[in-house]
Amino acid sequence: MSKKALIIVDMLNDFVHPEGVLFCGESARRIIPYVADLLNKFRSQGNPIIYLMDNHSPEDEEFKLFPPHSIAGTWGAQIIPELAPQDNDHLIPKTRFSGFFKTNLENILEDISPDEVWVVGVCTSICVMDTVADLKNRNYDVYVPVNGVADFDQEMHDCALKRMKRVYRVNLVG
Repeated sequence: MSKKALIIVDMLNDFVHPEGVLFCGESARRIIPYVADLLNKFRSQGNPIIYLMDNHSPEDEEFKLFPPHSIAGTWGAQIIPELAPQDNDHLIPKTRFSGFFKTNLENILEDISPDEVWVVGVCTSICVMDTVADLKNRNYDVYVPVNGVADFDQEMHDCALKRMKRVYRVNLVG
């Protein structure tokens, strides 16, 4: 049986809750049950869970591109309750789109040494796709469940899925 890791990208209040600063819309709400089921499946099989979490300082450079969001220590930066982490899960705060930028994600994955890395979360065309690109640049076998990702913009979501499949040769599931 292959060893798998699950990466959950930015399933935070500011993106997934209707009162969040950068609420991704109902498409983000719709993926919660799928992500929760996949999370439970991975846990029951003893596979590692990695949460990537936008976590910014109030003066972050990203706020030139997007309104202030997921500020460290605030409600908006917290993982939604439906996907609450457990003690042995890996929690990785990040300040840029890719989960690899100035984080310990690379070291964690090297320690886990997974045969497959599954990626779910928001936003498909930004943080999901940039993290997937960096996974592929490190030669990981990547799976992206179509029912487990969402975006602000359906056109960008569709384009990102197409790009990940055609350019990165990601395994789209579902």
